Amino acid sequence: MNRRILLAGLPALLATPALAQAERPIRLIVPVAPGGSQDIVARLFARHMSPALGQQVVVENLPGAGSNLGYEVVVRARPDGLTIGAGSDSLSINRSLFPRLGFDPVADITPIAQASIVPQIMVVDYRSPARSLADFYSLARREALAVGTPGNGSLSHLLQQVLQDAGEVSWTHVPYRGGALALNDLMGGSLQGVMINIGAVAEHVRAGRLRGIAVSSPGRAAALPDVPTFTESGLRGADAVGWHGLFGPKGMAPELVARLHGALVSALRVPEVAQRLAALGIEPTEAPPEALGARLVADADRWAVLIRRAQLRPE
Repeated sequence: MNRRILLAGLPALLATPALAQAERPIRLIVPVAPGGSQDIVARLFARHMSPALGQQVVVENLPGAGSNLGYEVVVRARPDGLTIGAGSDSLSINRSLFPRLGFDPVADITPIAQASIVPQIMVVDYRSPARSLADFYSLARREALAVGTPGNGSLSHLLQQVLQDAGEVSWTHVPYRGGALALNDLMGGSLQGVMINIGAVAEHVRAGRLRGIAVSSPGRAAALPDVPTFTESGLRGADAVGWHGLFGPKGMAPELVARLHGALVSALRVPEVAQRLAALGIEPTEAPPEALGARLVADADRWAVLIRRAQLRPE
């Protein structure tokens, strides 16, 4: 009798861990401080993924060490789908920018989804004589220029170096801790240009306070369709966009990845999400995990060459 009772209860006992896991919240590690675009986007995704998953997604900000603090927490987590990360282009960049990392931010993760792309843009003050990339290069050959970016090791930093190399010109790179201070100094006259993500400046450009010189996306950006691309401006090799997405620790089961990817796609199709992303100058994508994995590897190889050649260093 006791044996029959025990066997009858066995399925329920075996189901308990899975049930408990489904009832536990998912930690979404955001490797930057609250308030920036990466944090805003991550919180937007978390809120709208939760209904699709039937499981709460809780954002946890862990900034520090160029995002590597948060990234490492995800890498070291169990691959059970309960700890995932909000990734960005810094995953590929950091692989070469921080040569002494205790983990590989490309090889030691499981790609889940690239949710969006974020074009970069070179802007000048509305009073600048530069109205095109060719004008900006001419100005750089005549005068000492200073170009700001949101920080050392950022995609903006790398792209302004690409521009210097391609134009065979030089200017002073001025890294800031975020884009707002750089834009203040640009409008105040201390800088002659800023390379930054398009969402940070779209309203300034539309209002005429800043002038867009060129964008880094392969095609014109939806947020500022009147601004030409670098390719249209005669510069090859400057196509590079930032991105937002999700990743997990290495070894996640394909069914977990598919479940999380599906929830993110559902979130991207919510009108509120689409409207908020558009306001930030961010263009949604529904790229599969394999596409993100391929992008990470290709970008890591690409930026490694530039980082070594220009001897770029983190702050």
